[in-house]
Amino acid sequence: MPVFRSFLFAPGNHARRVEKCLTLGADAVILDLEDAVANAEKAATRSVVVEALQRPRRCQGYVRVNSLGTQWCHGDFVAVVAKGVDGIIVPKIESAGDLQTAEWLLTALERERGLPEGGIDLIPIIETAAGFSSLASIARAARRTRRLAFGAGDFTLDVGITWSRDETELLPYRSAFVVESRAAGLEPPLDTVWVSLNDPEGFQRSVQRAKDLGFQGKLCIHPDQVPVVNDCFRPTDAELAHARKVLAAFAQAERDGLAAIQVDGQFVDYPIVYRAQRLVARADAIAAAQR
Repeated sequence: MPVFRSFLFAPGNHARRVEKCLTLGADAVILDLEDAVANAEKAATRSVVVEALQRPRRCQGYVRVNSLGTQWCHGDFVAVVAKGVDGIIVPKIESAGDLQTAEWLLTALERERGLPEGGIDLIPIIETAAGFSSLASIARAARRTRRLAFGAGDFTLDVGITWSRDETELLPYRSAFVVESRAAGLEPPLDTVWVSLNDPEGFQRSVQRAKDLGFQGKLCIHPDQVPVVNDCFRPTDAELAHARKVLAAFAQAERDGLAAIQVDGQFVDYPIVYRAQRLVARADAIAAAQR
């Protein structure tokens, strides 16, 4: 499975930005047909993003289509369900039925075009009060959906929340994404974008906060954000060294008939071991993806 730490948005109708974003080290790029593209250019941009994703690249390639309630959504799906497109991002999903509709359309188009059924990933962005109130059912709605994404910009606008620099107002909503994703058997979710491009310190704290809360990665809107996100969501050398030490010590303890020990003054039992195993596995997956 691909490693997902950074998802970098790029407007699909800017050829130079599209070409550049595919080379900037993001784990995935999202070529946008929605907010970043003027209404008059949406239809013409569809073929541009598909062509771009059919060229050689090292990162995963996604397309954000327009939301289901718009006049462009059906045409977007018809145009972008094609070889070379790794996934589709659907914004403003508000119910399980919304996501099931998107999956049905995607599956029908895969069959029609002889593409592997289920081969194209489907990521919903939850960014309204209606969507958040249906989070649990949305997380269980589509077989091909492996992870959810949080869109705080539209969400705070919809709910009337002030999006502050320290983001404390987002804590209950972010935590719900992590818990509901886990309960539904999904991967950890993807965190919202950070829009204050002249505040790198605030962005660094936002990324660390998302990691600490249990997200697996973050949506990015500027190339400079990608290395920060990639570095933060990569296990540090110290974390890896400690995890491997825990695993080695616990393996010896099990051979001795023990299931609870201390490592460097820390109590270690099976939950701690499982966390260490996950951390090492993630580090190995990142290393493999970069080879």
